[in-house]
Amino acid sequence: MLGGLLTRRVVYPTTALVLTALIAYDYFYHIPWFIYVLVVLTWFLITLCGSFFVRWNFHLTSISSNKNMDKNWVSITFDDGPEPSFTPIMLDLLKKYEAKATFFCIANKVEKHPDIVRRIIAEGHTVGNHTYSHSRSFGFYGVTEVEQELQKAKDTIKEISGLTMNMYRPAFGVTNPSIEKVVKKLKVVSIGWNVRSLDTTPRTENMVLKRITSKVKKGDVILLHDTSDKSVAVLERLLVFLQQKNLQSVPVDQLLGIKAYVQD
Repeated sequence: MLGGLLTRRVVYPTTALVLTALIAYDYFYHIPWFIYVLVVLTWFLITLCGSFFVRWNFHLTSISSNKNMDKNWVSITFDDGPEPSFTPIMLDLLKKYEAKATFFCIANKVEKHPDIVRRIIAEGHTVGNHTYSHSRSFGFYGVTEVEQELQKAKDTIKEISGLTMNMYRPAFGVTNPSIEKVVKKLKVVSIGWNVRSLDTTPRTENMVLKRITSKVKKGDVILLHDTSDKSVAVLERLLVFLQQKNLQSVPVDQLLGIKAYVQD
């Protein structure tokens, strides 16, 4: 996969080497200015894509699937909750179809709806860190602000549940050097996905469902959101589909063989 090869540690020194070689060559032979522009533009586009596509592992490594899974397991994950209008319904559906999932929660919503989070954990699902505020400008935060976001979310969940989260889902799927430094400092595991439903886009319920079911296989991590009626409808149909295909949804930590919670 191209993204897996284009890490920051490869792209940055390679770009510097290319520019140095061009400057040296230009000393003896004229090089058109647009060649320099092309190199810089290529560097910028790769960096931009690497920052927004979590599966590229450009800035930091996020675990997005378990390709060595020998059991018929997948993992349904939810971002951006808890939402009182939707999360409880999704929990009812998961219980009905005997499925388990992982909820990456926004901590300021957790503060407003702690009972939903307690229910998530009590029913055998796991909870992960999805920042405190999920600010639209999160990708532009410096190290200090990123650390405050993740630490405050971590503290909020611990106060409510007594559990210290070990899993982090990048907000908007965005990564950058600041986030990389904080993930390493807090020693959390970054979790991505390899089946993106796009359920928050204008796509119809049928389109979202087809996008998932056309590609899902054992070892996959599915991204949904517990934030809309459409996602609720997709979830129920997806759970039926998984049963028909003899696939079982388990918490993402179980699928990936990692710890959902750690001791401080």
